[in-house]
Amino acid sequence: MLALGLLVLRLVIGLTVAAHGAQKLFGWWGGPGMTGWVGAMNRMRIRPAAPWAWLSALAELVGGLAFAVGLLNPLPSLAIAGSMLVAIALVHWPRGFWSTKGGYEFNLSILAAITAIALAGPGAYSLDAALGIHLPEPATLIVGTILLLVGVGVALGTRSPQPASEPKPQTT
Repeated sequence: MLALGLLVLRLVIGLTVAAHGAQKLFGWWGGPGMTGWVGAMNRMRIRPAAPWAWLSALAELVGGLAFAVGLLNPLPSLAIAGSMLVAIALVHWPRGFWSTKGGYEFNLSILAAITAIALAGPGAYSLDAALGIHLPEPATLIVGTILLLVGVGVALGTRSPQPASEPKPQTT
């Protein structure tokens, strides 16, 4: 039953995060698409906006899909954690806990779930189990967490003092 529980957790969390990445990358389900997402990164003062926008969107899409199928644990958890931590720091923290007010409740729930899988492993119903993949423990998680924190620090450290001005549409 434990393996089934881990599968359910991985599928729900992984596919939800992947869907958020697809919103950013492709504009699906009412998402901004890459043009809108780069603009959002500009408004958050992340510089340079385009590479960070691509990195975060791909971390959610690819990380979410790999998490859902249980591939290369704990790397997908670390990819997702980077996006969640930056989102909490830049957008949700000032709004408090509850998601109804734009707070970090949802992001914290995602962080808890991905941390649980990173620590417990993806379970018997995973591609890691099917392919016999076992990344070195705990070295992968420790080194990955250090790299994650450095990456989040660099992303937050690239913020400019003011938002970039949005290009004005040309009129003819």
